[in-house]
Amino acid sequence: MRFITNRYGIIACVAGLVAVLDQLTKYLAMQAIPLWTSKPVIDGFFNLVHVRNRGAAFGFLNNGDTDWQFWFFAGVTVLAAGALFWMAKTAPPRSKLFFFSLGLILGGAAGNFIDRCRFRYVIDFLDFYLKNWHWPAFNVADIGITVGVLLLIFFTLRGRART
Repeated sequence: MRFITNRYGIIACVAGLVAVLDQLTKYLAMQAIPLWTSKPVIDGFFNLVHVRNRGAAFGFLNNGDTDWQFWFFAGVTVLAAGALFWMAKTAPPRSKLFFFSLGLILGGAAGNFIDRCRFRYVIDFLDFYLKNWHWPAFNVADIGITVGVLLLIFFTLRGRART
């Protein structure tokens, strides 16, 4: 049980959970929704969709005509993982929620990286919208990354306020 309370144990457990949930939900979406279609869940607000994204968050650099995105995002993922482990190594050991946020980011990055290695694109399936305005489709990995980054910003701002 001690493993779960140390910095790397927290990061590994959270990252593993996010990556597994991400892959499971993507699998279910691919099985239940034909490619490029949607199923309304809350009319006028939320659909489940099945789309492919070769780019980054929110469809940035989503271009199916080139293969360089795979290598670019693979490199970014490796660099980000290195930065996260450096942050974990240099953080005070009592920062459990800080390590939790690093795990969220790492798990999200791992979930999307698994897709990139398997398919050369990322599966997105959550589509929120209001009238004709659609938020770009996303997935559980994207949620982990976003929440993790927001928590990191919070910890950074809170840390500066205390100094």
